[in-house]
Amino acid sequence: MKKSRIDAAWRGQAECEGCTIRDMALFADLRPEDFDLIHLPIDELQYDPGATLYHAGDEGTALFTVRSGLVKLVQYLPDGSQRIVRLLRRGDTAGLEVLLGEAYEHAAVVLRPALVCRLPRDVVSRLSVETPRLHTQLMKRWHNNVKQADEWLTGLSTGSARSRVARLFLHLAEVEPACTGAPEVELFSREDLGAMLGVTTETASRVVAEFKRGGIVTEGKTNRFRCDLDALRHTAGE
Repeated sequence: MKKSRIDAAWRGQAECEGCTIRDMALFADLRPEDFDLIHLPIDELQYDPGATLYHAGDEGTALFTVRSGLVKLVQYLPDGSQRIVRLLRRGDTAGLEVLLGEAYEHAAVVLRPALVCRLPRDVVSRLSVETPRLHTQLMKRWHNNVKQADEWLTGLSTGSARSRVARLFLHLAEVEPACTGAPEVELFSREDLGAMLGVTTETASRVVAEFKRGGIVTEGKTNRFRCDLDALRHTAGE
């Protein structure tokens, strides 16, 4: 993990305006005078795949805004298995539950190289009380978390294994950067696929292989696939 410090989260309006995710971040609506309320440092952290931002049950001391990369939220089941319950991308916030004095509900693990900002809980709590601009952003993020959970449950946890894998490809095609030609997405390990979709690793591997043989997806580089969206939509409805 590499670390650099952002002095009080603010180095002047020009720099903040140049941030590529300013409109998406938790502090998007704050004004310069709001940052005068911050008396603890906000850290910018670089994580490699496999690194953990926090573990389930840890004391909640900070929230995290994802600036780039991909982070999975993992819930561990009594039998020792795990389920991936959400994916966090650029602009998403992890650890909102700490604002209620709760421990972290999930483990947050990096899937793809990630740059995140660590926001001390006390800073966010104070700002949420003293400025309605942050309070509104927090409400938006609570709502977005509920919406994502609903979509995850209905889209990736129901139906046949084939339909679940197809819906995952479609979901990834929607959020990947636009490109010319057929959409191209980067898939995850078969273990992560199984944990996302609630199927065994073997089933996930078998379905992806079936999709490749049927021309529904075409693998280029390792784990990167070009997608036939019409075929995926048809399969998703099975």
